[in-house]
Amino acid sequence: MSEELGYWRSRVFSTDHKVIAKQYLSLGLFWALMGGATAYLIRWQIAHPDTEAPGWGFIAPDFYNMLVTMHGTIMVFFVAMPILLAAFGNFLIPLMIGAKDMAFPRLNMLSFWVFFLASVVLMASFFVPGGAAAAGWTGYPPLSAKMEYTGVGWGMNLWLLALALEFASFLLGGVNFLTTAMNMRAPGLTWFRLPVIVWMQLTAAVIFMLSVGPLIAGAVMLLMDRLIGTTFFLPEGGGEPLLWQHLFWFFGHPEVYVILLPGLGIVVDVISVFSRKPVFAYRPIIYSTIVAGFMSFIVWAHHQFISGIDPRLAMPFSITTIIISVPFAFVIFSIIATLWRASITFSAAMLFALGSLGVFIFGGLTGIFNGSAPVDIYIHDTYFVVAHFHYTLFSVVFFGSFAGLYFWFPKMFGRMMNEALGKIHFWLTFIFFNAVFIPMHLVGLRGMMRRIANPMQYEFLKPLEPLNMFITLSAILLLVSQVVFVINFFMSLARGKAAERNPWQANTLEWTTDSPPPHGNFAAVPSVYRGPYEYSSPESAEDWLPQDRPLTASRTAVR
Repeated sequence: MSEELGYWRSRVFSTDHKVIAKQYLSLGLFWALMGGATAYLIRWQIAHPDTEAPGWGFIAPDFYNMLVTMHGTIMVFFVAMPILLAAFGNFLIPLMIGAKDMAFPRLNMLSFWVFFLASVVLMASFFVPGGAAAAGWTGYPPLSAKMEYTGVGWGMNLWLLALALEFASFLLGGVNFLTTAMNMRAPGLTWFRLPVIVWMQLTAAVIFMLSVGPLIAGAVMLLMDRLIGTTFFLPEGGGEPLLWQHLFWFFGHPEVYVILLPGLGIVVDVISVFSRKPVFAYRPIIYSTIVAGFMSFIVWAHHQFISGIDPRLAMPFSITTIIISVPFAFVIFSIIATLWRASITFSAAMLFALGSLGVFIFGGLTGIFNGSAPVDIYIHDTYFVVAHFHYTLFSVVFFGSFAGLYFWFPKMFGRMMNEALGKIHFWLTFIFFNAVFIPMHLVGLRGMMRRIANPMQYEFLKPLEPLNMFITLSAILLLVSQVVFVINFFMSLARGKAAERNPWQANTLEWTTDSPPPHGNFAAVPSVYRGPYEYSSPESAEDWLPQDRPLTASRTAVR
């Protein structure tokens, strides 16, 4: 089929969901390099602020603000979403439900190219006069609402346009995900026979589609303030800067779960395979995910405890913030129960899944402090919040993504990754990640503010300079550690061992077709007889039992 279509139609402007998934993955990895470069510059400046004239090290304050803004924007919107949601979702959903492709293949292709256009616009924003956006990745007015402010000229306009294009792209993708899963499941594949990652992807798509509308409206209003003189967010014209915060965080906090859920889904699937055990409490995990998705819409104002909102709102949002931890705690305990007395294989994918679990638990515990309004008054806008945020998102965005890449790389590319290099990559990443962010909690509790180009100008922060140097060196080593993954990735693509259909002896449908799957995925539409996690089943002499393997009539009763 690829030969019939030619190179451009089969490799560039393809409607095949697998090719589109690889395009999202490639662009997401490119942006990860860009985001890592901004992080390197940020940490280098903090380690060497240089108190001599001009007093700001080698990075000027406006450029530093740009780096902080673009680092957050890139990592949240242009790395986490395209890799976890778009790349894994596009690749896995049709394969895991036994479909030949997405419900709307051309719409799927369009969604990628709209995202590609968003990437071009964001990249262009670096090169306009005044540089890229520098109002923080949350874009708070009134700083972001006036063209004349330094660092928020046309770069800020392009920032808003890039986000609008990306949101349009993922709205198209979400429609495709939901339609495909609802209408194209293989015979016998009921809703409660879907793998957890498919449930997580669908829940994330619903959350995104329901939450993004107010922010798109807010972005249009902000552009109008900047370009035609309206005052939606400008107090001098009767506007309300807090309105933008409400619109942003009504989307922004559900967005955390849009990123978090697919990563957790990867962790659940990988841990079940390498534990050789069924997922503990499969259905309650699904119910907990749905409950958490709904609750994500009623916790947004915990980001605004010190922004000037009515203090009487603090208590209800503190309560909902604590309550939303309950469904996630249930999912985590279910994963731990799956590991209990399991026959564990410590592959590279499994190590990253376990690392993701441990880091996420730590991030969740530190989040309890941020959810308490009295405590948040003291730690808000300090590096404690930065550390917590990275523990929560790095756990799923990077550890979860790496677990998924090491696990599904054979299916994606038909080659095996080098396990020894994968394990070295894990241990370097795990050690240096914690070396960066555990001390960051400490400097935050000592009062070190985030988004400040030269914190050492404050007398009470000068004793923290050695610890900041340690954090910066650890961050550089964390970035350098990713070279191991890059080498492994490209070396495996070029001359890795040819992958079998099912090298991990997993049960889900994607492992029943060739590696990599052909155009159309399956020679014949598979039939499904059981759930996705039937490991160590008494019905099979082996410790795995694929979803499409029929048994005798007495053994195929629906569970």
